[in-house]
Amino acid sequence: MSEYDARGKVNRALLICVDDYRHLRPLPAVRDNPEELERVLLAPGTDLFTKGEVVICRPQEPWEVEQALDAVTQEARGLLLVYFSGHGRVGRDGGNLQLMVGASERRHKTVSWQDTVLSYLDNARADRIVIVLECCYAGNAGEAFHACRTPTSLLMAAQPNRRIFSGEEPTGGSVFTRALRQILEQGIPGKRFVTFEDLVRELRNQLAGERTPMGDVWEPRSAKQNTVDDVILSFATPGIRPPTPLRIRLRRRLNTSFRHWFRILMVLAIIAVPATAGVVLLNLPGAAEACPPALELRLLTAPEAEPALRQAAFDYEMSAANTRPLHGEGDLPDDCRRAQITVYSAAKDQVDQGFAAAGRWQGEAHGTGNDGPDDDKGIDPLYRPGPQPDIWIPESTADYYEARRGMPAKGSPATLHYSAPVAYTPLVVGIPAHRRLDDVEPAGASWRELLTGTDRTHRDLRLLRPSPVLSGTGLLHTLGLYLAHDGSDAASSGAPDLTLARHAEERLSAPGSQYAGSTELLCSLRPDADAAGSVDRTKSAPLVSEKSLADYNLGRATGSCPALDAPLPLRNRYVAYYPRHVPALDHPLIRVDWHGTRDATPRQAAVAGFATWLRAADGGQRTLTAQGYRGVHGTGPGAGSPLLDSRADVSLLAPTVPLGADPDQVSQVLDGYDKAQKSSQVLILLDTSTSMADGGRLPTALRTAGRVLEMVGARHTYGLWAFPDRAHPTDADAVRELVPPGSADPAPGRAALDRIAGGELVEHGAAMEEALTRAVRRMKKSPATNKAIVLILDQDDGAGPGRAAGVERTLGTLVEEGPEVPVLALALGKNGCDTFALQRLAEASHGQCVPGGPQAVDTLAGRIASIGTATKGDR
Repeated sequence: MSEYDARGKVNRALLICVDDYRHLRPLPAVRDNPEELERVLLAPGTDLFTKGEVVICRPQEPWEVEQALDAVTQEARGLLLVYFSGHGRVGRDGGNLQLMVGASERRHKTVSWQDTVLSYLDNARADRIVIVLECCYAGNAGEAFHACRTPTSLLMAAQPNRRIFSGEEPTGGSVFTRALRQILEQGIPGKRFVTFEDLVRELRNQLAGERTPMGDVWEPRSAKQNTVDDVILSFATPGIRPPTPLRIRLRRRLNTSFRHWFRILMVLAIIAVPATAGVVLLNLPGAAEACPPALELRLLTAPEAEPALRQAAFDYEMSAANTRPLHGEGDLPDDCRRAQITVYSAAKDQVDQGFAAAGRWQGEAHGTGNDGPDDDKGIDPLYRPGPQPDIWIPESTADYYEARRGMPAKGSPATLHYSAPVAYTPLVVGIPAHRRLDDVEPAGASWRELLTGTDRTHRDLRLLRPSPVLSGTGLLHTLGLYLAHDGSDAASSGAPDLTLARHAEERLSAPGSQYAGSTELLCSLRPDADAAGSVDRTKSAPLVSEKSLADYNLGRATGSCPALDAPLPLRNRYVAYYPRHVPALDHPLIRVDWHGTRDATPRQAAVAGFATWLRAADGGQRTLTAQGYRGVHGTGPGAGSPLLDSRADVSLLAPTVPLGADPDQVSQVLDGYDKAQKSSQVLILLDTSTSMADGGRLPTALRTAGRVLEMVGARHTYGLWAFPDRAHPTDADAVRELVPPGSADPAPGRAALDRIAGGELVEHGAAMEEALTRAVRRMKKSPATNKAIVLILDQDDGAGPGRAAGVERTLGTLVEEGPEVPVLALALGKNGCDTFALQRLAEASHGQCVPGGPQAVDTLAGRIASIGTATKGDR
């Protein structure tokens, strides 16, 4: 897993500590926390923050916290660390965490974690945000946290619904912060530095013997949002510490010098100008010229490639190549950084929709509304994929072909300029290590041999593929399967055989066989995966990329699964088999120009400089090959590449095959894929009780439902029901039929979701079993070939005296009866999928339960994409 190194950037640490309260019990142990933590953060061994970058806030009023947050979010460009130590309070339902300041009363003058803190952090300009909460009920912050849009890591001092320190610990800081300081200051044996995930693990070890005031084991919790890589928090180590790189030391010195002389010049100018009247220029010998803010470039990519490209972007920013003058930039000092690169990701279909609605994308970015055609009104590209990109690096050139095909022929404000690939990774089929294929060559088997070797008369393996609609990996695997079925060159195959496409899809149409990407597919196969209804990894063969399979086998971070302490044992690994003549993912760099951009010339020059560095053997290629990619110059894996580890179970003998198919072949493959699908119908069953508004759950729920609407069409229809019913709030069996099942128009569904977002919630418990029973009965009668229910809920809180007797037993029997209706659930409550009812529903219906989390929406989208592919024979 890549690590984010913020040294040399403009970093900030905000330490918010409250020990003296007017109306609440004082916390004397907190008094020493800020100064002691500041000392550690500024220590030479920690080597991350410099003097002036750590801010201490001891707030008495809520506005003081807001003022401090506003300042650091505007100033930080690299790492932003926000730490809170004090009292915390939650509502009766465990939601709506409030941070208490000096003037706080139990319900007044508090700082809302969700509405205040996260709102400020969501607008931060930093590359990474790390939050540390040391307060009672800190663990309850996890749910609202998942509504964040910025790359953020959250450390919570204890598990949900727990109080922690009593405030009577010895002086020198609270128990939790003393342990945190020790780790950051002394390092961890065997580690070159301390990352966020290292810190969490070590804190759990050190606090394992402690107890909360409630008598429970003290267990810090963590969460991550919009990032799968790790963040370095200290370079302290018990071993011999390598020196800080010269380029970082120089940049720090320059930044400090600039700040120092800039202040002197401003003071002298204020004094000198009125006195001299005629002096218009102040020349101070030896003063360095201050650098202006670097030009921000936005890089859009696929979720699987995001961590590696983040690391590459950072390495480029810190390189000498990023100090070279840009054409059209004006007169700037030579040593200034020219570009700062923000990296973010989105699924393939969302990127396609963004470019297809480029007018709306630009209109929303400029605040002028929808500049696109009327049929774009349901698309919100500014929310997802995100801001307008200057650079797009898709997984393959085939993705670029599809995006171009979806854009209007005239009138689009976006222009895509294709350039060469920056990294390759071949496509592979992962075969369980203990079920290797007999007489099949791993480094060059034809798809026909792979299909035969895994069929029911041989290894009987289920082939799992990322969705071709959501994933570039899935698209290219499908292209290879259709065009290079017999091992011949895909480029010379012409149009795909539709009969062959149907036969191929029959092998790939098992329920849940499509995922949003390679990493989420492999995450679901990890031995530690505990999602209800997950597939049997010993009988599965994932169609993924070489890099993602190597990461999986080596225990690296995979999708939403964090890194393991060691590679997987052989019994849990997959061996890479390379389909012959199937093209590799080539990751082309696409420059995106937007009509009307004022600084277009330097922006284009900055993109060109970054592209040149990415393809340089001593630049970006070194970074990308160390992450597990293959280089663009045909060279082998670079130093530190996971591909060199024998436990990765990949073959370096397998060639890298460039994409030879043309745009027409790619569109024909997708057309063949579409025709091979069966009709489908999805019923969205949405919990709209008022508890959904707590903890940031409602935005996630609405985003999930909206994601379903993005995938509907003439043959893939939907319905939308809400429960409980606003018209009959006391009737547990009642549901509100917002859109009848069978609708192909997403507009009514979007309008209904907008109304719910505006406050159409019901002050009554949501009886999940009763509502789901009605939904299952309705879908059993649907004429659709394939159907499913998408259940989005907070928790089943409909228990009470009016509940129907035996409702759980009735529902359990109903889902087991034919015809089959899988239940795909997104569980946003505190227990996630760890309830017997949801686990039994997922298993009995052959569905899936996805717990709330950073990747939950895209994970569920991948499962939904498989509904149109499943046939009765597969089940």
